[in-house]
Amino acid sequence: MIKKIKASLSEKILFIFLISLGILTFSFFFITKNKCIFIKKIDPEKIQFNNPENIAIMNVECGNVIIELLPETSPNSVKRFKYLIKKGSYNHSAFYRVIKDTLIQAGDLEYGNIDNINYYKVGSGQSSLGNLNSELNNEFEFKEGTVAFARGDELNTEDSEFFIILKNIPLYTGEYTPIGKVIYGLDTLKKIKAGSKSEYVLRPNFINYFKLLN
Repeated sequence: MIKKIKASLSEKILFIFLISLGILTFSFFFITKNKCIFIKKIDPEKIQFNNPENIAIMNVECGNVIIELLPETSPNSVKRFKYLIKKGSYNHSAFYRVIKDTLIQAGDLEYGNIDNINYYKVGSGQSSLGNLNSELNNEFEFKEGTVAFARGDELNTEDSEFFIILKNIPLYTGEYTPIGKVIYGLDTLKKIKAGSKSEYVLRPNFINYFKLLN
């Protein structure tokens, strides 16, 4: 007959602690590897838009981001943005510059595509369309979710690159050309990979596709 060995109270506590630690470790690993798990999925087909002709859908790793374009604010810039979206130019473009919880930037058509990303030159590329004149608006407030064209140090150097701010940045008012605003999916954008030591991201996330609703 085998004699049963009764565990002491301290052994029971240790056992419970180890089990709990294992569960917590597994949960942390699972959530870390599945960063999109708590992101609400957005289906644009189920949303009624007031201006469907000015709605753009950007699909990224964690789902859809819905952007309302603002042609009344920046007509020439929005026209360029729409043209590039329709052409599919932004598909597979890298979010090469990301400041966590502040800003994401993409749209380098020359050096920032998934098939030809150049980490030394990304951010300096151009489209074949030439520069646009800046359309600045001192009344437009750069609030969380604003989409704007990026530019060089000088005005009138906007081309194809754009950025989206993830928090209010009043200092950008009158400095950059606004082209739209995120109306759904801001949480999705906040899951885009940021750099560990720099705002420039090694092995960045990419835009899966970018299209107009109509």
